[in-house]
Amino acid sequence: MKDLKKPRNLSLSDFRECARPYAERIAFLDYIRVIACLLVMVGHANGKFLGGGQALLIANEDIRLWISVYDGFFCRISVPLFMMTSAFLLVPLKSGVTMSQFYHRRFLRILPPFICFLVLYAVLPATWGAFTWSKAISQLQMVPFNFPMNGAHLWFMYPLISIYLIIPVVSPWLEKSSAKDELIFLGIFAFSTFIPWLHRYVSPKLWGECFWNQFHALWYCSGFLGYLVLAHYLRVHLKWNQRKRLLIGSICFLLGALFTAWSFWWKAVPGIQITRLALEWSWGACTPNVLLATFGAFLLFTCIQKAPRWINGLAKLSFGMYLMHIFFLTFIAEWIIGGDVAHPQLPVWLAIPVIGLLTFLCCVVTTKLISLIPGSKFVIG
Repeated sequence: MKDLKKPRNLSLSDFRECARPYAERIAFLDYIRVIACLLVMVGHANGKFLGGGQALLIANEDIRLWISVYDGFFCRISVPLFMMTSAFLLVPLKSGVTMSQFYHRRFLRILPPFICFLVLYAVLPATWGAFTWSKAISQLQMVPFNFPMNGAHLWFMYPLISIYLIIPVVSPWLEKSSAKDELIFLGIFAFSTFIPWLHRYVSPKLWGECFWNQFHALWYCSGFLGYLVLAHYLRVHLKWNQRKRLLIGSICFLLGALFTAWSFWWKAVPGIQITRLALEWSWGACTPNVLLATFGAFLLFTCIQKAPRWINGLAKLSFGMYLMHIFFLTFIAEWIIGGDVAHPQLPVWLAIPVIGLLTFLCCVVTTKLISLIPGSKFVIG
């Protein structure tokens, strides 16, 4: 195995051996897990200033600006970064690992905690009156089919499951593919990220879509599969030194993040009611700007060669922290906002990161305590 501590201009190809599935920890991936987890919480703190439902009303210019900055500029890359982290480690499959072995190992890790929190979000809020017990029972019955109302952030688990399901299928191709082959696929994927814009501003039905067929021509080359291939390309084929990764990563992140922030600010005119879909028209994980910002951010993270033990420790807890964080964030946000989003207890520029950070700290303490209990992996991963 190559020594990751010596070369100053480390190429991504130098991670090739150490990134085999289930191998030792890689510093920059642990940083991604921790920071992406924090960004998820800050992003959901932003949501408390928008309110629920599909029809939204921005209260004032402060909320318009700071949601654009925190959620638009920083937080939208969090989910794609999580996907790329998993793909960076898991594809191609380790030699000799079968599909059934891969499924057994990955799903035994994520499904028990996922199911546990599906049940908790369906039932637990009824104990403090967030909804009725009849609503809790109704949500519990739907657990096999979708996430409950208070656990909307668990949507992420379904595409993650899909990525795990497809990894053994695409792994043989990735193991043998050339850089040119992967670039062709990534070009198709990048083009597919314009589809959300085309759906909104050109036609809701494109390239074969109609009421009896939702599978458009680029369906199988779009979605989070693109991030999986991108992660593999960066690890195996990209040979840029650290200086080049820093420069290009910074430019790509800034361009993508600035557009994402502007896209919200442009639509979020205070005092004018707007639908959530119209407001977040360019916030999807598979849009060109988020793809560009994620690519840039991932390149910047790869320049990190060492991580302190506390980052390694937090990274191990990050899955459980993600699963539970809404329980804490809901109460912390209510306390800081004080029932009036236009006039919270703290100024908006401070309230959003404080809600996110306090939630993060509560989750750290809770997951760490749970991790000391035998069998905790079935609760927090």
